[in-house]
Amino acid sequence: MSNALASAAMNRLVDATLIAADNALRTLLAPHRAARPTPQPPAELAAQPAALSDDERHLSGALMRVNHVGEICAQALYTGQACAARLARGEPAERERTARHLEAAAQDETDHLAWCQQRLDELGARRSLLCPLWYAGAFAIGLAAGLAGRGVSLGFVVETERQVEAHLDGHLDRLPPQDHASRAIVQQMKEDEIRHARDALHAGGVELPAPVRWAMRAAAKVMTTVAHRI
Repeated sequence: MSNALASAAMNRLVDATLIAADNALRTLLAPHRAARPTPQPPAELAAQPAALSDDERHLSGALMRVNHVGEICAQALYTGQACAARLARGEPAERERTARHLEAAAQDETDHLAWCQQRLDELGARRSLLCPLWYAGAFAIGLAAGLAGRGVSLGFVVETERQVEAHLDGHLDRLPPQDHASRAIVQQMKEDEIRHARDALHAGGVELPAPVRWAMRAAAKVMTTVAHRI
C-alpha cells in the first residue's frame, strides 16, 4: 500500500511539474490567443475615434504594460495554486475540483493577457523587460498560498482580485478620456476580476490576516511601479 501511495504521489508531482512548465513557456514565449473577442467601446464612441497625443500614447502604453505584467503574474499565481492543489493531501476529487476552479479563472486571465498585448502593439508600446522575473516570483507566491490549504488558497484569490479591481479602477481614472479602446479592455477586465473574487469566496475562500493583505499590497506596489518604467 505504501508503495502505491508513493507512486501516486510521484505521478502527481510529475504531472504538476509538466503542467507548470508548459504554462510558463506558453505565457512567456507563445503568442497569446483570447477565447473571447477583444472588448470594444460603445458604438457611439468607436464611431468618433480621437487621436492621442504623444504624451497620452506614452501614458496609455505604460498603464497597459502594467496591466500586461499583472496578467503574467495572474497566470503564474493560478498555475502555482493549481499545482499545489494537485499535490495536496486529501480526496482526489476535491483536489481536482480546486485545481479546475483555478484553471477556469486562469482562462479569463489568458484573454486579458491577449487583449493587453494587442493594445500594447496598437499603441507601439513594449511589454515589460522583466516578465520572466515577475512570473517566477508570482508562481512561488501562488505555490505557497496553495500549500497553505484550500480555504487559504481561495482566500488568496479573493484578496488578489479585490486588489486588482481597485488597481483597475485607478487606471480607469488615469487613462486618457479619449483612449476608448484601452478603457473598454480595462473595464471588462475589472468585471471579470469581480466575478473571480465572488466565485472564490463562494467556493470556500477565507479572509486572510491583515499582515498578509498588507504584504500583498506592498508587493503589488513594487511591481506596478517598476513595470510602469521597465
